[in-house]
Amino acid sequence: TKANKQWAVKEIRQTKKNGAEIVQQNLMTEIGILKKLEHENLPQIIDIFEKNGTYLIIMNYVQGRTLKDILYERGPQPQDDVVNWAIQLCSVLDYLHTREPAIIYRDLKPGNIMLRPDGRIILIDFGTAREYKDEQAEDTTYLGTKGYAAPEQYGGDGQTDARTDIYNLGATIYHLVTGKNPNKPPYEIRPIREWDPSLSTGLESIILKCVANNPADRYQSAKELQFALEHYRELETSYLKDKRGKVRLFGLLSGAALLAAIAGIGLNIYADSLK
Repeated sequence: TKANKQWAVKEIRQTKKNGAEIVQQNLMTEIGILKKLEHENLPQIIDIFEKNGTYLIIMNYVQGRTLKDILYERGPQPQDDVVNWAIQLCSVLDYLHTREPAIIYRDLKPGNIMLRPDGRIILIDFGTAREYKDEQAEDTTYLGTKGYAAPEQYGGDGQTDARTDIYNLGATIYHLVTGKNPNKPPYEIRPIREWDPSLSTGLESIILKCVANNPADRYQSAKELQFALEHYRELETSYLKDKRGKVRLFGLLSGAALLAAIAGIGLNIYADSLK
C-alpha cells in the first residue's frame, strides 16, 4: 500500500502431504534462485514472510493467464503462436542454463507458464529447480510432473541437466498444439500429425527430437532448439523436397554446362588441327 502498486502473493501452507522440511526446502530453493536472476521472462521476489508455518512470497504481479487455463478454455493453440512462445522459453532456459552453476528448471509445463496480454511469456514456480553440480552422479530428489518429465527425472539414469528441460519443453509444445495432455491416456507423445494432419512436419520432427528417451539424441542446448524453432518451416517435408529438386536441377544444369565447355574446347582444338 505504501508503494501504491500491485504485487503477487504466493502462499505455501504445510499439509499432511508436504511436511515442514519439504516446504521449507523447496521454498528456500525458489527464493535462492530467483533472488539472483534478472530476465524479462522471469518474475522477481520482493520480500518473504513466515507466520505459523505459512510462508508468503511477495513477487512482481504478472498480468495474464497460465497456458494451462488457456488450453482448458480454448483447446489446441495456433501453431505459430506456440512456436513464438517456445522461442521465448528457449531464451529464458538458455539464460538459466548458462548461469554459474547452471540452473535446471525441471518442471516446464503449461501450468507454470504465464501469458501476458502483450504476448510475453513468464516462467513461474521454481520450487523444483536445482543447480547443476559437476561432481554429482544423480539428483538427490526426483521432482517433476508425470507426462512432461524426462526419463532421467525418475532416477537411476544420471543427473538432470539442460537436456532435461528440453524434454519438458518438447512435451509442453506437444500439449499446446494438439490439446493432448501427456499426463493422461494414452500416456505417450505421438507424432502431432496423427492428431492433426494440418500441423507442420517440421515442428513434428522438432518435438520428436526433444522428447527422445536418450538425452544424447535430443537437442543439446536451448540455443540449438531455438534455432530449429526459428526455422521450423524450412524443415517441412515439402520444403526439403523442393530444395532437393532444385539441387538436382542445379546439378544437371551444371553438368550440362561442363559438358558443353569440354565439347567447346575439344572443337576448338580440332579446328586448330584442321587449320
